[in-house]
Amino acid sequence: CVLLFLISPSLKLMPVGQSWEDKSSGKPAPLHSGEVSAARVEVHQSKLDFFCKLGYGKQDICKVLENLGQEALEDDVLKELIRIGSKPQALESQAQPSALKLVARGSSSTTPGSKWLEEGESDSSDYLRPIVIDGSNVAMSHGNKEVFSCWGIQLAVDWFRERGHTYIKVFVPLWRKEPPRQESPIADQHILEELEKQSILVYTPSRKVKGKRVVCYDDRYIVKVAYEKDGVIVSNDNYRDLQNENPEWKWFIEQRLLMYSFVSNR
Repeated sequence: CVLLFLISPSLKLMPVGQSWEDKSSGKPAPLHSGEVSAARVEVHQSKLDFFCKLGYGKQDICKVLENLGQEALEDDVLKELIRIGSKPQALESQAQPSALKLVARGSSSTTPGSKWLEEGESDSSDYLRPIVIDGSNVAMSHGNKEVFSCWGIQLAVDWFRERGHTYIKVFVPLWRKEPPRQESPIADQHILEELEKQSILVYTPSRKVKGKRVVCYDDRYIVKVAYEKDGVIVSNDNYRDLQNENPEWKWFIEQRLLMYSFVSNR
């Protein structure tokens, strides 16, 4: 698996064998290979951890990173994982068809899926669909498209919790962690931190290149996870571009998109 690293735009590439110059002394300052290696490992591990959280196996992730190269963007990595047909490990185990058993007429057979109906041993919440929330869409809607209102995300999470859903994920761009600015105000930002600690909120990667923010296409993460989990997408976005990109996603979005509205702050 290739180690990944980021090159800051402020740095200049040096020919092999040369080192950076110490401005104070005018003498070349030696590069510490250990520091460079540590930085590469840290960046590589960060990407590996992110895709592992989405359920992908380390072997598939490393294979894709090796094919795409060291500077591969997260969007490109996800596209390649989709292209090679990689699925989250949890989904693969669920997708294995159960063995069918022939039963003579007049007799009965109880499958594991129907046993709870007869004996009441399982909680009905186990059979509710996973929920994937478009955090940016929900927050901006609650903030009247003027403020990124994190309270709207909390309301959505609480609503599905009260209904008994146990799998709830919220996707939000990483740059929403930054201090709010005049052109992009944010309210109740501490809610994002609390939901992240509860393993409900997932940040999609973003970084700056030459002072400009490069944001990954978080819509793709939202649809991909909901599709693989056979869940429901909570958003007022129709994801038209993604529908045109993948015929299977088109059907899924049409069938599993749950639109919403806030009334009296609820």
